[in-house]
Amino acid sequence: MALDQATLDALLDTVRRFVRDRLVPLEAQIAREDRIPGEIVAQMRELGLFGMTIPEQFGGLGLNTVEECHVVMELGRTSPAFRSVIGTNNGIGSQGLVMDGTQAQKAQYLPKMASGEIIGSFALTEPDAGSDAGSLKTSARPDNGGYRINGTKRYITNAPQAQLFTVFARTDPSTEGSKGVSAFLVDAASKGITLGAANRKMGQHGAHVCDVIFDDCWVPDEALLGGPGNLNKGFLTAMKTLDRGRLHISALAVGCAERLLDDSLNYALERKQFGEPIAQFQLIQAMLADSRTEAYAARCMVLDAARRRDSGESVTTLASCCKLFASEMVGRVADRAVQIFGGAGYMEDYGIERFYRDVRLFRIYEGTSQIQQILIARNMIRDAGD
Repeated sequence: MALDQATLDALLDTVRRFVRDRLVPLEAQIAREDRIPGEIVAQMRELGLFGMTIPEQFGGLGLNTVEECHVVMELGRTSPAFRSVIGTNNGIGSQGLVMDGTQAQKAQYLPKMASGEIIGSFALTEPDAGSDAGSLKTSARPDNGGYRINGTKRYITNAPQAQLFTVFARTDPSTEGSKGVSAFLVDAASKGITLGAANRKMGQHGAHVCDVIFDDCWVPDEALLGGPGNLNKGFLTAMKTLDRGRLHISALAVGCAERLLDDSLNYALERKQFGEPIAQFQLIQAMLADSRTEAYAARCMVLDAARRRDSGESVTTLASCCKLFASEMVGRVADRAVQIFGGAGYMEDYGIERFYRDVRLFRIYEGTSQIQQILIARNMIRDAGD
């Protein structure tokens, strides 16, 4: 349900001030300590950020795609680790439940996810199954009115803090590929679940990722996402979440690019060489202009695709286009920012090197750039044959 413009403007202003006054001052501390303070998480709960995309009937804000993208662009103007805290609850951790969950499942989990009482986590990737998610080996075998899950999930975002896992496991071992995979809602406190040590990452310190190991973890039949009618259809559920998820990450890339561009411009206006600000040098101006143009193009792409999705149009190809362009774009903007800052950009003092590392991940998760290229081309070829 779309908000009226005044309400949306008030929400964006609140998020903008929260980012500027509370989050930006903590960026260096978060990177150093690899931890988001509890009081910041509590404020995110109070602002309703854990339930932005969850329907109002379950306690969320019920934002449509355009509104979500606007909010995420504001959140992108600080360290991406802050957004990661709420990211799974608004994206892949909740949207499968919103789209395909039974009414009982929605009533049980969504209100607590909207409030931030439950943090959801999306357990799909495995040691040998990343881009080729259809090759996953985690199994779920019928047993005593439920299923026993065995397998290892890898690089699972928010797993150390999660109370609920959406777990994808093979329920039909006779079927290869994506068919024969089901999704399960698994309480993180269930017997048979072990968490690996938190991974040490290149960037996005403060956002935690680890392996999740299932060893004869029993779940009841009611844990099957969508109920019996959704048996062996879990991969379809996963795919349904991706259009919105890819637009979310694209919007985040835009926000980060705009923050980097503001920092680059301000530094170029202040930094003097040869007796004048470096902003007066044409080669610096070229980098600023290229970054501004690309960030603007990505913003337009994201909002156009989001509007189309909200109007009911299929945007699978457009979402991939946005994810490909925006994630690659912010990498170029970050690289130019380091160059504009020169030696200072390579040091920790200004945080530019941190953003350079943080945004590198955007080209990998929610589908790598190469996967987006393949999807876009395949869809073009398919549409040409229709």
